[in-house]
This record gives sequence, C-alpha cells and structure tokens, in this order.
Amino acid sequence: MSRELKPEEIRSLFDTSKLSYKTTAELSPLDEIIGQARALKALNFGLEIDKLGFNIYAAGQPGTGKTTTVKAYLEQSALSKSPPHDWCYIHNFKNRSEPHAIELPQGQATIFKKDMGELIENVRKVLPEAFQSDDYANRHQLAMKSVEGQREGLISEINQIAAKKGFAIQRSQSGLLVVPTLEGRPMEQQDIASLSPEDLRKFNKAQEELEGDLRNTMRQLREIDAKAKAALEELNRKVASFAIDHHVTYLKQKFLEIPKVVEYIELVQDDILDNLDAFMPESEDSPTSPETLIAIEQFFRKYEVNILVNNQEQTGAPVVIELNPTYLNLFGQAEKEAKFGVLSTDFTMIRPGSLHKANGGYLMIPIQELLAAPPAYESLKRALKNGEITIEDTAESSGVISTRSLKPEPIKLKIKVVLIGDSEIYETLYTKDPDFKELFKVKAHFDTAMDRNEENIHKYVSAITTVCNKEQLKHLTCKAIGKVVEYSSRLVEDQRKISTKFADVVDVVREASFYAEKDGAKHITDAHIDKAVEEKIYRSNLIQEKIQEMISRRITLIDVKGEKIGQVNGLAVISYGDLAFGIPSRITASVGIGRQGLVDIEREASLGGSTHTKGVMIISGFLSQL
Repeated sequence: MSRELKPEEIRSLFDTSKLSYKTTAELSPLDEIIGQARALKALNFGLEIDKLGFNIYAAGQPGTGKTTTVKAYLEQSALSKSPPHDWCYIHNFKNRSEPHAIELPQGQATIFKKDMGELIENVRKVLPEAFQSDDYANRHQLAMKSVEGQREGLISEINQIAAKKGFAIQRSQSGLLVVPTLEGRPMEQQDIASLSPEDLRKFNKAQEELEGDLRNTMRQLREIDAKAKAALEELNRKVASFAIDHHVTYLKQKFLEIPKVVEYIELVQDDILDNLDAFMPESEDSPTSPETLIAIEQFFRKYEVNILVNNQEQTGAPVVIELNPTYLNLFGQAEKEAKFGVLSTDFTMIRPGSLHKANGGYLMIPIQELLAAPPAYESLKRALKNGEITIEDTAESSGVISTRSLKPEPIKLKIKVVLIGDSEIYETLYTKDPDFKELFKVKAHFDTAMDRNEENIHKYVSAITTVCNKEQLKHLTCKAIGKVVEYSSRLVEDQRKISTKFADVVDVVREASFYAEKDGAKHITDAHIDKAVEEKIYRSNLIQEKIQEMISRRITLIDVKGEKIGQVNGLAVISYGDLAFGIPSRITASVGIGRQGLVDIEREASLGGSTHTKGVMIISGFLSQL
C-alpha cells in the first residue's frame, strides 16, 4: 500500500556509535573478496573441475571487481599446481616447412638448446682436425693409390692394344681419343688418303675395334671412379663418425628419457655426415660475398633450437592476462625477415602467443576485446575443442598473397580460459553461439550489492583500509566511514544494501583523501567525503542545471504547486555517463464526447517510443474497467 514518506525515511543514516574504532588506521587490512559468495563458489568449481568445456565466464557490471577477483583466485589456484613443461621447435629434416615441436620437462629447454649449440661448435672444431690428421692422410693416400693403380693399369692395357693395331691413345679435354700412327708419329690426313682400298678397309676396321675397346675401358674407368668416390665417402663418414661419436653419444644418453630428442640428435648426426664439406674450413682464396656468408649462416641455423616456452623460473601454473587478444597475440606467429629484398622465414622465427605461455595454467581474456577480433575468437574455440594450438599464417588464410609460410606442428593444449565481460554479452553468446555454451559451461556471476549488516560493513571498511595502506591515502574517521556507507547504499538505491562496485566507492575515498591533504587534515572527515561526492556530481551535472534553470525561468512550463484538472507531473530519469538525475515532465489529458477511446498523441504523431506506448495502453486498460 502506497503512503507518503517522512523526510527521515528518504535515506538511512549510519549510526557511527556502533563502531569500536576511531579511524580506519586501527583496522587490519582485508585479504579476501567481499560480497561475491555466489561468484566465488562458481570460480572454485570451475577451477577445480578438470573436464573438457568447463571454462569460465565471469559476468558482471564494471567496477564489481571481476578482473581483480579472478586474477587473485587464479594466482592462488596456480600455486598448488605443478609448473608445466617447456616447448621447443626444431628443424624438420624431411620437410623444412613443417617444423617439429618437442615437449621437455621444466627447465630442460635451456639445457637442450645450450647442449645442441655446444655439439655443433665441437663438431665444427673436431671434424677439420680429423681430416687434417696424418692417419686420415695415410688412409686417403692408400685409397687413392689403389685407385690410381687400377686406372693406370687399364690405360696401359688400352695403350698396348692400340699400339698393336697401329694407333695411340691421347688425352684431351673431352677424354681419351684414338689417334692413328705411322712410324711412331700421328698420321696426317694425306697419309690416310694415300692408303689403298684394302689397307683403308683394314684401317677402318682396326679403328672401329679399338674405339669399342676404348669405350669399354672408359666404362671401367667410370666404375673405378664411382667405387673410389663411394670408398672415399665411406672413409670420410667413418672418420667423421669416429670423431663426433662420443659427443653425440653423450648427448643421447643425457636425454635418453625423451625419445623425440634422441631421434632428433640421430637425425642431426646423419645430416652432419651427409654435409661434411660444410664443416670444412674455407680456403683463403674462397669468395666471401654477403650471399656466401648468409648461405653459411642459414645452413647452420637448422641445428639451432627455438625455445618457444621456457618455464624454468615458473614456481606454479602460469597465469596470463591478455588484454589485447588479437590472433597474433593469442596464437603467435612465424616472423619474416628480408634478405636482399626477399622475405623469408624458418622455424627459428616462430614466436609464442598467450596460449603457449598460459599452456598448463590459466588465461584471462576480456570478452569484448576478443569479439572485436573474430578470427581470434573462432580460432580460440577451435583450439579449446581440439586441445591443440595451431600457428597459422593469417595473410595466407585471408587470401592475401604471402611468402612461403610455415606449418609448425601443433602443440598439445591444456588450459583453463576465463572470459571477463557483462551479462548481456554472455546471454547473447549463450543463445546465438552453440560452441560457446559447450566450451564455457561455468558462469561466475558478480553481484552489484550485498546486505548492509554489521559483518559486511566491517569487511567493507577493512577493504577500504587495505586500499588506504596500499595507495598511501589518508585514513577515514568514523563519521567519514558513515558517509561512505550511506553513499554506497545510494549507489544501489537500497537502504538495506551496500554496493559491491567497490571501484566507484574507492574513487570517492581517493578524491576525499586529495581534499584532506589540501586542507592539511590528518584524516579524511565526513566533510571531505561530502565534498568529494558534491564535486563529482558538479563535474557531470551541467545538463541537469540547465534543465532546472529552464524550469525556474519558466522557459519550460511546469506547474509544481496546487492542483489542475487533467494535468499531473511525472518524473523522468535521465542518465548522462556517471550521473543520473530526475526531471519533472507534465502529463496532460482531456476528455470529450466520442467513440474512439483513448488517443495517444505521441503515437499518432510517431513521436512516442515503445515504453511510452505501453504506458498509455496500460492506462487505457485501467480506464476501461471504471
């Protein structure tokens, strides 16, 4: 039942006599979240359950402490978790455009990278020494001597055959040639022309047979050269393998419990043995052009280890807050470098994103910023569904012409994602996006108000004490505390509640501390709180004052005293940013004879909105019952 309120009932004054302290300096700081029991329970559930799709959406109005609360809870939960493994990318010797990913125990990535660098450094040192040793020179000379003996034997044999047939074998740039001789000298063309037909026939037959023998000899020489080359390569591999074997074996034993690393080391060893020339020192007269130096650097780059995520210093699960969740910031990228005007990339230029850094822990993302980058949102859902992080070239996926891109091996993903946003976005995504409700099954809803009781007020003031200590603000007197509590109730428009939008309340305390400092006061008093609130309103209420001025000057005609038939005053609430205020609006009605019923002038003139039309229809229904 409606009744007229008394002036003292308009607001609930806070009785400061109930406080057992004089200033907030006497209170202990509060290290807990207040007024959000429902949200905290949801957070606890979401962080403890380890099932697919139970990621968290923290919903609530700005200023309710969503981000601060979630961050504190994630950091607390992370302390009880084991640090995640390290991740590296290495060269794929079969397909360089698809680098392999290796998972290593915490802290092992740095060791692996260092050991691989030392391995290549040692190999580049010991291989030249091995091939410059007397033992290798003797074995090489022996092998070459055997080959030369076989070659000379074949050449001597073909020379003897040629001599018997009146020919000689000569060396030329194109190989061995058959040359006819006469009395120990090469025959001239006129000597051949002077032969009788019978002698010419015999000459041609002998030359043809000898050329056949020479071709056979050349084939045998090529076989000898091929065998010699194979024998020399085998000798080089044996010498090189012996020289580097103990370095490789040591490294394989060190990482014996990581099969993928052992396999990689074996592939590195095979590649070294297949490219021994690259490990030999350059001769002094070798060209040293920029292209040559880049080619050498590029060759040895494939033996490097690209540490993507290094959790060596991590004491618990990682907590990452990504405030700018673009695709590149979330998923990383393969950077490109320009060489002589050409863009190129390789596995050493793969850079991590927030998902890599938070893998094995927690990732917090503001939903509004995430939705502003649709590729990032869709890719995030795909990563959570598939349980892996895939780095893609965004230029390539969008159809833009790009340079040769990499397709790094996907990395296993185990993560808890917490989205921060308001309830409206949550409802929209829940109803419009089927994937959203399958991937974010936990809603932590932050309230805007809590009960105004003695326990909550004590916690409230203790929280203010925490801020004062942390930011070195002046502490509040009892009367100032009373003003803060009353202001907090005013924010939620309920005398039995206080606001949990703690950010708005703390802003008033900060401003009051500023005025107290200007006054030279030791503490913040009730007068400073009043001034902070008044100044806050004054900075925003220009429109309100202009409207009130128009009413007082009778520019806007509104009767506020007495009675008039067919006229009442309504109160409209207008919001301008951080200020909401009421203005009186005249509502008039006239009655005349007719059958049409109630006429809504605003609607007929197409000036009224849906809310106004609804109100008129309600009145129409009410009048029809009279």
